[in-house]
Amino acid sequence: MGHAPTSGDKQPERGGTPQTARGDSPPVSTSDKADAPAAKPREEGSRRRRRRGPAKGALRGVRKPGREDGRPEEGRGREGERRKGGDRHAESGEARPAAGAGSHPHGHAPHGREGGRRGAPVTGPLYAALDLGTNNCRLLVAEPQDRGFRVIDAYSRIVRLGEGIGRTGRLSEAAMDRAVDALAICRGKLADLKVRRMRLIATEACRLAENGPLFLERVRRETGLSLEIVSRETEARLAVAGCATLIDPRSEGVLLFDIGGGSSELVWLDLRRRGEARGFALTRFIKSWTSLPVGVVTLSERHGGHIVTPEIYRDMVEEVSGLLEGFDGMEGAAELVASGGAHMLGTSGTVTTLAGIHLGLKRYDRRRVDGVWLDGTEVDQMIDRLIDMGYEQRVANPCIGSDRADLVLAGCAILEAIRSKWPCQRLRVADRGLREGILVELMARDGVWRRRAQPARTEAHV
Repeated sequence: MGHAPTSGDKQPERGGTPQTARGDSPPVSTSDKADAPAAKPREEGSRRRRRRGPAKGALRGVRKPGREDGRPEEGRGREGERRKGGDRHAESGEARPAAGAGSHPHGHAPHGREGGRRGAPVTGPLYAALDLGTNNCRLLVAEPQDRGFRVIDAYSRIVRLGEGIGRTGRLSEAAMDRAVDALAICRGKLADLKVRRMRLIATEACRLAENGPLFLERVRRETGLSLEIVSRETEARLAVAGCATLIDPRSEGVLLFDIGGGSSELVWLDLRRRGEARGFALTRFIKSWTSLPVGVVTLSERHGGHIVTPEIYRDMVEEVSGLLEGFDGMEGAAELVASGGAHMLGTSGTVTTLAGIHLGLKRYDRRRVDGVWLDGTEVDQMIDRLIDMGYEQRVANPCIGSDRADLVLAGCAILEAIRSKWPCQRLRVADRGLREGILVELMARDGVWRRRAQPARTEAHV
């Protein structure tokens, strides 16, 4: 079983979005990646001709990827992230865009769309966080401001890096190609913006895959990006850091879960002695954690994601429930859940999809989804609606789409298994996660908010 995450990173066992970071947050003892290597990567065939290696000693001088690599397009969106001026991540944790900003659908826009960079000029150093998961490749670039940060650019693409890994134990050539293509776009953005402070991580797919380290070496050669495979412990801590400002200040405990593509992290925060601590400082109150070796990609591949009957759905729930049976490290959780003193906090495409459907959105809007509360009855109703939908109906739903239509019920099954073990009636939805946690940790470690000590401007926090 897991134990409370520490501030340091373990070596791998095998590898938009308002956030808040308080200016008085303590420095974080966590490793971070330096600039991309200076060595120029060699070209590997005509497929890679559009990529250029990093300029000597820096990321400057990289040609911006062309339209075939996902240049911004107009229209409906779920997985790409278009930024108009950027979000100011304020102390309140509310999803409030800066002036002139449009909707910021983190994790919910068409495959391959990317964010633009328009709005207020950059005045300070830029920070970047990249998360290469089993299903998605996501990048966030931000500038510290006041007690939070303003998003400068964002990119998200579904790459399904872990596709088939449950059967073969290896990353497929097609999946690696998709991921490298997306990472090349990310590298172009980092170069264009001259980002020098960054952390680039890979999670469950690279942790599990026999050829995970070889794949990351290929990434380094072809894109100049050096990704680190983080431990499940680190992943759990980053999820808390990224979502901490959505924790109810009156709550005595929080069960946070992050349903991923290849694994699902659960973290129990016992807040009965937190005093005045809030925001990033709440990571000190992680009591226990565990990582389930199952996510939406792996579960749907085992049970099927296109045609999901009520019987297949129950089988998925039972499989995940079995994985939870041995986890008894949640001291005090059952009592606080039963008394109403604790709430759940979910960060994943599953819960944001449920929230979008609950709100009846005609187009996914993260500003309306991030931070919304759902009670137990509402969650049950949304899951029942999804089970009743056919595959084509799920594809047609603006909050699901073709990229997630075969995955969403697997996510619901994981969520239902968690709720069955800890029947909490209050769930808060977070459209934020690891990238935001990385940015908060990097900025806290650098002490940017202490250096920027100044009277808080009201308009930045409303």
